Amino acid sequence: MVALLRRSVQRLFTLWGYPTGLIALGLGCVFMLSIPCSPALAITAPELRGQRAMQDITADMHGLDLKEKEFLKADLQGVNLSDTDLRGAVINTSQLQGADLQRADLGEVVAFSSRFDGADLRNARFENAMLMQSRFNDAQIEGADFTNAVIDLPQLKALCARAEGTNTITGVSTRESLGCR
Repeated sequence: MVALLRRSVQRLFTLWGYPTGLIALGLGCVFMLSIPCSPALAITAPELRGQRAMQDITADMHGLDLKEKEFLKADLQGVNLSDTDLRGAVINTSQLQGADLQRADLGEVVAFSSRFDGADLRNARFENAMLMQSRFNDAQIEGADFTNAVIDLPQLKALCARAEGTNTITGVSTRESLGCR
């Protein structure tokens, strides 16, 4: 019965154009209404890796080694993160409005849907960073290096409109690193 229902739902999803791999995620309770289900338990990405999201956030985190740390839904507004090593960190859905990230190394960081509005990003390095759905309204970006960073097109255009300076560490111009025309 369950196998027959699963095949039927897979055919239906295929006809609708949905990937069948996603079906397994929702098949349990959503599509088997006549079969009793137990509640699903969620686990966050850091917990899967045996880590915990960064909890010890203070107003002054200047110069700290925060490589590969996880900041999930973190409130980092106005926090001094200048000269920090954040390479490989995950900063998802976090608030960084007004944060000081001068000269911070954010190489290979994943910052999905985070807010950098009004942040000081002068001479920060975002090489190979994944910055999808993140916002940089009114951020100071003079000398920031975004080489090979993935940024949404509207944000990229807005950053290019005010890009200037050259990164004092990498020697790459902000305009060049953004691929501005």
